[in-house]
Parts: sequence; C-alpha cells; structure tokens
Amino acid sequence: MRYLALGLVFIMAAPLALARAIPDPAQKPAPGNEAPQTPIAVAGYSSAVNYQLQCEGCHLGDGTGSAANDTPKMKGFVGNFLKVDGGREFLVRVPGVSQSALNNAQVADLLNWMMRADGIAGGSAPQDYRPYSEAEVAEIRGKPILDLPQARAGMIEQMRVQGIAIDDGVTN
Repeated sequence: MRYLALGLVFIMAAPLALARAIPDPAQKPAPGNEAPQTPIAVAGYSSAVNYQLQCEGCHLGDGTGSAANDTPKMKGFVGNFLKVDGGREFLVRVPGVSQSALNNAQVADLLNWMMRADGIAGGSAPQDYRPYSEAEVAEIRGKPILDLPQARAGMIEQMRVQGIAIDDGVTN
C-alpha cells in the first residue's frame, strides 16, 4: 500500500516537474506571427470596421443588442440619448466606448457614424445633431460612470417624460 501511495505521488508530481513556469526567451514565434500586431488606435480602420471590432460582440452587427445578455438595442434608438440631459456624455462614458482600444478621434468618428440617419441610430438622433469632436471625446472619456444602470435608468426616465417610446429591448 505504501508503494502504491508513493507511486501516485510521483505520477501526480511528474507533470508539474515537466511544466515550464517561465517561457523560453529564445523560442521563435510560430510561422505567420513574426510581425507585431498593429494597435487598433493607429490601424486606420473605417468606422464600420471599428464598430465590428469594438461593439458588434455585444450589440450585434446591426445594433439589435441581446435581451438575453442584458445588452440594449442601439438600432433605431441610440440617438435618443442625445435628446436628454447627460446623454451626449453618457455615450462617450459607457465602459465599452471609454475603455475601448480606439483613440479619441476614432471614438468621435464612430459615434458620428452611428448617428447618421443611415447608421445604427436610424433617424433617432435629434434634427440639430452636433457631431462629436476629438477634443470633446478626450474631455469626457476619462470620467467613468460609477453606476451604469442607475445613470442609464435616469436617462430612460427623461426620455419617457418627453414621450419617447422606449424600445431598447431590455427596459420594461
């Protein structure tokens, strides 16, 4: 029995002894990975591609969101945030935007692309929409939202008071 227990100890310890805890600095990269990746902030992608890379994972390709994942629909709705107090800043401060890999100019371009009548906002943006600028995004972006659900709920309530139909897929 003692030999069996000792054998089990050696068998269980072998993978740990063989594992490398520190990578080998002389190891060559796998074929195809030789060139370092270009950071998204300098890649020069279009706003549509930046949407795919930064937003589509949660809000889906057409902005429909996912009620199952509590991800609001943006399609035909997101522009309504620009009609309420704090909504313009909110769109920049949403964690998925403020913490994205995009630089400030790319964030401004992406939001402006989304607000086009033929974009994700689908005509929900106000008639007097003023495009975001890089400087405006830079000023707002560093101010985190401490309670996202509460901040969003306050703006949804403002929309209701204005008679805006709440069709975001997650709000009752």
